[in-house]
Amino acid sequence: MTLSLQQPYTPKDKSFWQITLSLTLASFFIFASMYAVQPLFPVYVEEFNISISAASLSLSLTITGLIVGLIVLGFFSDRHGRTSFIKASVAGATIPFLIIPWTDSFFLLICLRFIQGVALAGLPAAALAYLHEEIDSGSVHVATALYISSNALGGMVGRVMAGTMTDFFSWHTYFYMLGGLGTVMFLLMLRLLPTSRFFESSELSFRHDLHGFSYHLRNPRLLLIFGLGIIFQTSFTGVWTYLPFHLQEAPFFLSLASISLFYFAYGLGVVGSPLAGWLAGHFPLSSVRLTGILVLCIGISLMLFDAVWIISIGLALLCLGFFTAHSLTASSIGDLVTHHKGSASSLYLVSYYIGVVTGSSMLGPLYNSQGWPGLMIFLALLPLIYIVIVRSTVKIGN
Repeated sequence: MTLSLQQPYTPKDKSFWQITLSLTLASFFIFASMYAVQPLFPVYVEEFNISISAASLSLSLTITGLIVGLIVLGFFSDRHGRTSFIKASVAGATIPFLIIPWTDSFFLLICLRFIQGVALAGLPAAALAYLHEEIDSGSVHVATALYISSNALGGMVGRVMAGTMTDFFSWHTYFYMLGGLGTVMFLLMLRLLPTSRFFESSELSFRHDLHGFSYHLRNPRLLLIFGLGIIFQTSFTGVWTYLPFHLQEAPFFLSLASISLFYFAYGLGVVGSPLAGWLAGHFPLSSVRLTGILVLCIGISLMLFDAVWIISIGLALLCLGFFTAHSLTASSIGDLVTHHKGSASSLYLVSYYIGVVTGSSMLGPLYNSQGWPGLMIFLALLPLIYIVIVRSTVKIGN
């Protein structure tokens, strides 16, 4: 009996589904929390009398905190366990939602969002390692797929609800709702999430982890991969950051609730990643990735039209192309490194989120000077120019 208790969980075990449900719900909440402010930039511009770039700090500083947290909390998770960081992540993400609506200071708002970002990192820093430690290798892909799919789903629902709730009530009400949801999630974590049974504390020093980072940063081929992460996400985030401002102006004059419906295009992110994996199993990875990049750029190009239905198609292509290119770029890292693979994956994740910061806060001057058409042309050309440089320099992946 004792022996059976020490076997990794399979779908036949109740604990398998407790882990899967817990992490899927936690992931949904974490990513809904992360991107909850993106549709609210126009509201912050008007309410706090600030620029678009300043309003976008409510997202980019959260992502900056997340980047810091991924590096620091990943180190501590390898040494002090998994479940405590997962639970703390949900709790730490919840508390700011209950405090922020009380403040009329945008500076305090973005400070709390930065702290929230650090807390948000606790889940991605520990979840995948926890899954691979506790779940049977033949079944872990099921739990992992559900966990990753909930990332895109949480980001999508978080954005859609932000616009809808704010239009009918207020963004303060929406934050309180997220705070209540986080509280429920935290209580579920306490009840459902099993303690680690196979965790083994790493005896390696922080200096060893830094050595892994520095080793990869000296690899030109990996640097090109990290650059792809930044470029893809810059173009992707740039479209979504400035879309609400564009659609509120002539000739559309859409409400925030109507604009939030466009975020349903994120649903293709759930489809894009497994589709990319299937295509890569039948065609060369580089060809599928290039196709994803071209689809992404075509989608951005359709943003130049003034018809809502064409913009909707463009956003669908944008999401499909982005998640295809992103998932295959991330998966190619394992083929390029022989050791410190965890460090390489972490660095790609960091570059991915640097792209979020760039796409949300660094494009304001371009938007102000060239408007929506100029911004879209730049974002559509950016991945193409980069991939031409990459392909003329060195092959990445197979």
